[in-house]
Formats: sequence, C-alpha cells, structure tokens
Amino acid sequence: MLSTNSNFLTYLITGVILLISSFYLSFFILKKIGKDPKNILPLNFANRIKVPLIIFLASLLAQIAVISNIFRFEYTSILVGHISILGIILSVTWILIIVLKVFKNRMLSRYDVTSENNLKARKVYTQFMILENIIIFIIIILSIGIALMSFDNIRSIGISVLTSAGIAGLILGFSAQKAIGTLLAGIQIAITQPIRLDDVVIVEKEWGWIEEITLTYVVVRIWDKRRMVLPTTYFIEKPFENWTRNSSDILGTVFIYTDYDIPFGKLREELTRLLESSPLWDKKVNVLQVTNATEKSVELRALMSAKDSPTAWDLRVYVREHLLIYIKENFPDSLPKSRLVLDTKEG
Repeated sequence: MLSTNSNFLTYLITGVILLISSFYLSFFILKKIGKDPKNILPLNFANRIKVPLIIFLASLLAQIAVISNIFRFEYTSILVGHISILGIILSVTWILIIVLKVFKNRMLSRYDVTSENNLKARKVYTQFMILENIIIFIIIILSIGIALMSFDNIRSIGISVLTSAGIAGLILGFSAQKAIGTLLAGIQIAITQPIRLDDVVIVEKEWGWIEEITLTYVVVRIWDKRRMVLPTTYFIEKPFENWTRNSSDILGTVFIYTDYDIPFGKLREELTRLLESSPLWDKKVNVLQVTNATEKSVELRALMSAKDSPTAWDLRVYVREHLLIYIKENFPDSLPKSRLVLDTKEG
C-alpha cells in the first residue's frame, strides 16, 4: 500500500513538472516565432493559445497516466480517462478555431476595406467571413460527435434511439429542412455573392448598408442607425436592390416641379455651377432633363454622380436646396401655380 501511494505521488510530481516544463517550452517557442514579422503567426498567438494548450497538455498527461495503470481504483481510472479525452477534444477544437482565425486575419490584412475602391476587398472579406463560419460549424459538430462516440453507454443509447424512433427522426428531418436551407443559402452567398460587406441595398423599402453576413442571417444597417436582421434565404429568394454590385460609384437624382415658363438653359447653367463648386461631385455625370409635363407643371430631373451612396445622398440634398433657392430668387413666377381664365362679355 505504501509503495503504491509512493509510486502515485512520484508520478504526480513528475507529471506536474513535465506539464509545466512542456507548457513553458511550447509558449516560449510560439512567442519567439510570433516575433518574426515574416512568419504567419501574429504577435499575440502565444497568449491566445495559452489556455487550450494547458488543457491539452494536462489531458494528455492524464491519458498517459490512465494507460500506465497508475490509479488504484478502476472507476477513478475510467473517470479520469473520459475527462482527459474530452479535454483533448476540447483543446484541439479550440486550437483549430484559433489557427483558422489567425489564418483568416493574416489573409485579410492584405486588403483594405476602408479604401475608396474597395470592391475586391469587400468580396474577399465576405467570402472569408462566411467560409470561416462554415468551417467552425463543421469543426464543432465533428468534435461533439467524436466526444459522444467516446462514451460506450451514450453510443449504445444513441444507436437504440435512432433505430427505434423512426417517426421522431422524420419530424426532426422536416424541422431541419429550414435550417439546412438557411445554411446552404449562406454558402451560396459566399460563392455567388449577390451581396457583400458594405454593399448599399434597398430591402423592405429601407435603404442601408450590409453590415454583417453570417451563415443564418444578414444584418443591414439602415441610414438612421437602425438594424434590420434578415435570414440569408431572403437574399436568395426575394428581389432587392444592390446599388454597389459592380462598383461603389452611384448616380443621384433630384426632381423639381416648375411652371412652363422656366428657362431651362439658365437652370442647366446653375446646376453646372453648383456641381463644380461642390467637392461631393466626382465630375462624371451632369444632366438636367424635362422628364414629364402635366396640366399644371413640368417635371425636371437633375442627374449627378458621386463616388459612393452616402456622398450621393448629400449631393442630392445640396443640389435640391440650392436649385429651389435659385428659382425662388431669380424666377419666382416660374414656381408651380394654378391658372384661372375669366371670359368676360359685355352685358
């Protein structure tokens, strides 16, 4: 009895020393590698992987103890064995997710999504973010499956449930159809990319930007800072407007209603002057057209261009306001009005 306790204590002390030395050695190596700017590992990789590394080394040490039959009681050996297996699965899953995120961040560091011409950057960001979520989902599902399969009792119960609950399986299958459809829609968005991060869209009669894309939902940031959360299937099954599908530059329109006697040439000259004096205009499109005429007024459409949708919005507001001021100050009689003609006769 004394010899057994002594052997166990010796193993415990040796194991703790091995655990601490292995951890510090691995931590030191990872930190050294991270300091090299040419290496793929970031500077904080060692700190990020510290906790799962401790769990992995401790679980590995416990598993070696179980295999070596160090424990006196069988139930203690079984318990420690199961816990160590779960620890190894958890730590490996954790490390894989961290490595995946490090790889994604390193790849995305080559692209600047804040630049003006960021179409390719937004495309790459969208693909990597959705693919990252898919891979993490698969890793977690596989880890849970492996963890459950490590327990004989749970595995036998699972097999009996699957063989005896056919109806329940059908119900779950029908229930999972929508979830699977949403998952496939997320994969389809990553491949075909009808939307990308920071795209300007109009959905449900609301104008905003694509702020976040996940496997199951998309967040649209509305212009007034509200957030609209839509399932990914929405952008596959329903029509919507994407104003920045091919490029970020966009055309803005301003409609003004005047009387028939408005001098169109003067108004075109004023529009050109306003655009040339504004830094919001990208100097590409400058058009004033008569697009409609009714019995009371004519419809004028001013067409202008800007580098992106927020700038186009500000430019439209600026042009509309100053064109109305120009008409009011210079041609007040050309504002829309109703005419009444009286036919007077003698007697």
